[in-house]
Amino acid sequence: MEGIIYKIENRSDRAVVQHYHRKPEFREMQKGAKSSDIAQLKNSDKRNLVQVGSDFNSRFTIGMEIEKNQLSRGAVREYELLCGFERDGSCGYEAVTNILPLLPASVWRNKVYDMMHKAKRIIEDANSPSDKRCGGHISLAVEGMDGSELMNLVRKNSGILYAMYRHRLQNPYCRFNIRMQENREDWAGLPVGNSNKYHVCLNKGSVIEFRLPARFQSVKQMMRRYEMMYELVDFSVNNPNGNFKTFLKKAEPILMAMYDRNQDKVNEIMTLAVSFQKYIKTGKVTEDIKGWLGFTETPAPRRY
Repeated sequence: MEGIIYKIENRSDRAVVQHYHRKPEFREMQKGAKSSDIAQLKNSDKRNLVQVGSDFNSRFTIGMEIEKNQLSRGAVREYELLCGFERDGSCGYEAVTNILPLLPASVWRNKVYDMMHKAKRIIEDANSPSDKRCGGHISLAVEGMDGSELMNLVRKNSGILYAMYRHRLQNPYCRFNIRMQENREDWAGLPVGNSNKYHVCLNKGSVIEFRLPARFQSVKQMMRRYEMMYELVDFSVNNPNGNFKTFLKKAEPILMAMYDRNQDKVNEIMTLAVSFQKYIKTGKVTEDIKGWLGFTETPAPRRY
């Protein structure tokens, strides 16, 4: 049986830069896979699929925003990967992916990676440059869960992302609600509800959006982040009482690929991840992370 095939729709509105918040509607690309697309999956991974007749849908989905200062000349056209382009106030331009299936290693995931490679002139900094003003927002959703449910599960393991993107924790576009709480106050008494959208991770109703990740600079980088997000969602949803250090062991091979097999660097990231996770859970700020959080002294955690 031939597997799922992704093709462009020949829509002109996907091939031009729209005004801010005027991009075309998303394509739902997490639906319609065939048996051949998932044949390599382990049974433990197949629990993250939903069968509809002879087709398969992914319960987990991901979307990414690729912010750029400039877009490569002649590269603004329709891509299978992208719902479209729009102007961005903080960086210049933004390419936004469609709703993609979030998957482990499989034929289906390879087809997602193929779409990334086809859009490399947009993703790669060598073609479409970016700077530190740009971000790499990542949206996640799980079928059957609202944003609050998913946020509460994912925050149990999000310390890894804080360690990876710690340089952005004081960025004005993603520095609020650092502990990923809803309808609470932070240590300084500042509101952390959804009235301010510039959260580390924003609950958008049926989707959560991590605003913390740094800009996308290469296809390889996008692939590794995709893999990390799968492990984060899979472990958080299917092991809600799992140990954070167990999750880190699952994440370590991806970190090794991200950091060019530099074990010392990976060990540093994992150590910081434990401290950040403790902060997310308890509010306790240890010496190794307080500088990244912008604290000159350890605040007394609030009691809830």
